[in-house]
Amino acid sequence: MTTLVGLGYDIHQFSPTPRPLWLGGVQVHETKGLKGHSDADVLCHALADAILGAIGEPDIGYWFPPNDDSCENICSLRIVEKAVSLLREQGGKVVNVDCALIAEAPRILPFVQQMKETLAPILGIQPRRVGIKATTNEKLGALGRREGMAAFATVSLLVPDEE
Repeated sequence: MTTLVGLGYDIHQFSPTPRPLWLGGVQVHETKGLKGHSDADVLCHALADAILGAIGEPDIGYWFPPNDDSCENICSLRIVEKAVSLLREQGGKVVNVDCALIAEAPRILPFVQQMKETLAPILGIQPRRVGIKATTNEKLGALGRREGMAAFATVSLLVPDEE
């Protein structure tokens, strides 16, 4: 088996209209959500892109185009499921993931364990192999002004050796 590593990034503005905030497949706020064609879950989007990038597939915009009405308000867990499905088609599996959310608010610590327990079965790993943490942008830039949220994700994957 060969080890692959992937890095994903996503950023979304806060929605000007009331909308739920979804992070890691968990609703963490009822009305102060992110603007996007899907549910705008930046953590799931970064995670899916990390997997897709590591296995040489196009990013989530290819699989879930923003101009495709069937993708409107889609649960971003479906996006992660698609990335994992493509990985499994290549005979691969997830070893671990590490995610970082960047935002001044809200505090996510109360939701981290639920996010891990939500993502782990989709990824095919134990919750202890799902790292999720948050940091602020120290009040710098758009994120520091609370205009939105961003996320990074790193994945470690195992795939069969190529001949």
